[in-house]
Amino acid sequence: MKFLSGWGMILPLVLLVLTACQKETPTDPSADNLPDSTLYTIRRGNHFCEQSRVKVISTSNMSFTVKFNSSAVYTTVDPANQTDINKLWGFSEGNDHQFNSARIGWAYHTGALRLYAYTYDKGVRSHREITPVVLNTVIPCSIKLNGATYEISVNGITVTMPRGLSSTIANGYQLYPFFGGDETAPQDITLHIQ
Repeated sequence: MKFLSGWGMILPLVLLVLTACQKETPTDPSADNLPDSTLYTIRRGNHFCEQSRVKVISTSNMSFTVKFNSSAVYTTVDPANQTDINKLWGFSEGNDHQFNSARIGWAYHTGALRLYAYTYDKGVRSHREITPVVLNTVIPCSIKLNGATYEISVNGITVTMPRGLSSTIANGYQLYPFFGGDETAPQDITLHIQ
């Protein structure tokens, strides 16, 4: 009886400690309308997002949606860097993404958030603006292989970029959100990708 009465006093205390230590998932209004997305964070002073990890891919088509919030509006220290293209999402072909790869990039300048096709073709870097986008909206994106080209789409607008290979499948690794160019993120930047 003494044992049970001792537990009767300890059990509520244990339950209180366990419930107090549970981490709440904050509700983020920028996640609305993008269920099952992952929040990627590039911390102030960094290039890479916290969620980067090695992930091998084998694909002919990568489709995703993204939602940017006001954290994607920034000013670089050097005004010449304002048009540098940050990287959003994509893949390498092989073990060096600066040799063959395709990504969608983004930059905030001249009053708009702009998305780009951003590729490497046998070590030659190319980029092309696809379209400006609106903050806090769901933006469909895709990168498709088409012989010796990539077809890169944002919001139904497609541009074609040169590709260093012509295989039907890209074998390489996932490329995650990255800030810069020359400068690191001037503030914490968060975006949702599904």
